[in-house]
Amino acid sequence: MSKARTVSVSILDKEYQVACPPEQEAELIVSASYLDKQMRSIRETGKVIGLERIAVMAALNISHELLQASEQEDTLTAADTGATDEAVSSLARKIDEAIFSLRQMEIG
Repeated sequence: MSKARTVSVSILDKEYQVACPPEQEAELIVSASYLDKQMRSIRETGKVIGLERIAVMAALNISHELLQASEQEDTLTAADTGATDEAVSSLARKIDEAIFSLRQMEIG
């Protein structure tokens, strides 16, 4: 495991020092940038005032996006599983038919 290093990220014009492994630095920077974008969007509506409230609203929005993506993935996985089951059943039938044909040839 790599030793964590400190990375500086900017969110709503404030600098934060965050420790993370070197191999996750790029992901941290992208995540911080996404959070900054979400928080700026909320602040620009003018309906939410205060850094803490903006951060909570951004966290709720991002959590909602994550849950939706997770549910979509589960739905796709279930659909893929059904298709896979059908494909396996079809192949099994074809194998059974081929074996039956070979046995018929051996008998005849």
